[in-house]
Amino acid sequence: MAKIEMKPGTMLNPVPAVMVTCGNGEQANIITIAWTGIINSDPPITYVSVRKSRHSHKLISENGEFVINLTTEELAKATDYCGVKSGRDVNKAAETGLTFEPASAVSCPMIKESPVNLECKVMEVREYPTHDMFIAEIVKVHADEELYDDNNRIRLDKAGMLVYNHGEYFGLKRQPLGRFGFSIMKEKTKKRINRERAKHARSAGRNRNKNRKGR
Repeated sequence: MAKIEMKPGTMLNPVPAVMVTCGNGEQANIITIAWTGIINSDPPITYVSVRKSRHSHKLISENGEFVINLTTEELAKATDYCGVKSGRDVNKAAETGLTFEPASAVSCPMIKESPVNLECKVMEVREYPTHDMFIAEIVKVHADEELYDDNNRIRLDKAGMLVYNHGEYFGLKRQPLGRFGFSIMKEKTKKRINRERAKHARSAGRNRNKNRKGR
């Protein structure tokens, strides 16, 4: 199939759709960010790119802290609202019904309804023509206990994660196409993984049945 050449643009898709909390007290605000990611593993370093004109840009610049709150399909409407409304004009938490709760290491709040929260402290700021890139160390991570399986492994596939793709929101498929290294995986390893998945599925089924009987 032939390719159509385009002018340079931000065509890297899909990207995370996260709600970033910043500020503190009555100034606390939420901004939806799609331009974020990981740039180092040890220490864990992330970034958010924010337009200079945004209300949250000022709050992050002044406080040097923010929290990245991962989003889900259930949070899609709130995520969109926090991306199109300005914190200068409305209280986004009040309007969306989102709940602020204290973080552990930063002064800005976390979003309770988010399945995973990453507390971040700004290390440096890179200025660009349209956005400034706040590079920050992840100093604390919080995850809902219901996301952990019987082996105490976090299962984000259970969360119904949300992504942003060329102007629209999509939920991630819950069934993976493969895991890291699956292209060179030995057959006996595949069988072991399949056995583990079947065991986890049976365990989850038993737990669901227990919960139904207890109602």
